[in-house]
Amino acid sequence: MNYLSNKLGFLGVDNKFNVKEKVVVVPFGLEKTVSYGGGTKNGPKEIIKASHQVELYDEELNCEPYKKIGIKTLKSFKIDRNIKKALNQISKINEKILKKKIFPLTLGGEHSITPGCIAPFAKKYKNLCLLHFDAHADLRESYNGEKFSHASAIRRCLDYKNVSVISFGIRNISKSEIPYLKKNSSRINIFWAKNKNKWNLNKFKKMIKNKTVYLTFDVDGLDSSIMPATGTPEPGGLFWDETLDIIKIAAKNSNIVGADINELSPIKGFNSYNFLVAKLAYKILTYKFLY
Repeated sequence: MNYLSNKLGFLGVDNKFNVKEKVVVVPFGLEKTVSYGGGTKNGPKEIIKASHQVELYDEELNCEPYKKIGIKTLKSFKIDRNIKKALNQISKINEKILKKKIFPLTLGGEHSITPGCIAPFAKKYKNLCLLHFDAHADLRESYNGEKFSHASAIRRCLDYKNVSVISFGIRNISKSEIPYLKKNSSRINIFWAKNKNKWNLNKFKKMIKNKTVYLTFDVDGLDSSIMPATGTPEPGGLFWDETLDIIKIAAKNSNIVGADINELSPIKGFNSYNFLVAKLAYKILTYKFLY
């Protein structure tokens, strides 16, 4: 696989550092179906750039996680202009990574990438549970005439009958999505944002226990006060500590096999939002491998 040098890749570590990689970061700035604010195509490069400012030492685990994990970053490549072909593209990339028994972390791009990202996982595993952070349910059959829209991301994932989803932070759903949600209630579990002060994370722990999990994180799942740099920001969302608590429970009680982070639309001059996503990516990897 064609990697960036350590210095240019995720976290920007010294080129002299050499350890067998357990993780490949895949920049995939697909932007085809955004319906409000744009700019997600710039997400991956800004996340990687911001990651060079992330402190490598983790005060929670008292170590420098990257030294124990081994992280490589793929060089940028041309993304197909046809969305179906683009999703097939990322599917093949993740399939290659999986065959090497390495963990793929895809940086989007819009949320429409996720059905492509999970395709080889759905093929490999008998059952796959999506751990889904988002403001939106993304259960539309199509949006603006496009069935592979970012607004249909989870619906397309659930086209695989062996896939289920646990969603956190949902606070925006259309009337048209409700019948599908009710019909598929055995495969869809939602922790609604409006009930956040009543969430039972012990229930979540039991739900996810021993499952094979793919984590998909739309940054608009975060509250718009800390993450306005996204195409469809929503108030009433997740904050940093409670987000990490959920990820830690998943890391400790399930097998997280891959992840993507998507929908960052960088705002020029406001680097803190890019930094937040870069640190989130590092935390996900840290919890996956070391927690």
